[in-house]
Amino acid sequence: MIDLIILFFLCRNIGNLAISKGLKPFQWKMITVFAWLFFEIVGLTFGIMIFGFSKDNMFGLLLFAVACAFGGYLLVKYILENKPDPEDIDNIGSDSLRP
Repeated sequence: MIDLIILFFLCRNIGNLAISKGLKPFQWKMITVFAWLFFEIVGLTFGIMIFGFSKDNMFGLLLFAVACAFGGYLLVKYILENKPDPEDIDNIGSDSLRP
């Protein structure tokens, strides 16, 4: 449950970043949600494969899955941060950078 609250705030952050880049925020929020869920499932699967599945280590497996899900958010944020800014796009091919 707490991971959904975290995801809400992270999606809001991604939306603001997308707006600053001149991109559609809803699209990037959906990409973030899908990346979060995919990495969480993959993290849970790897956690079960590495540590095994038992009642004793369920909390650790869930923490591992949420940590992997946060990695999915970081991947989307990295991709979005490397997109060019709108003012950078306007300067492509111009001689404004020459001395």
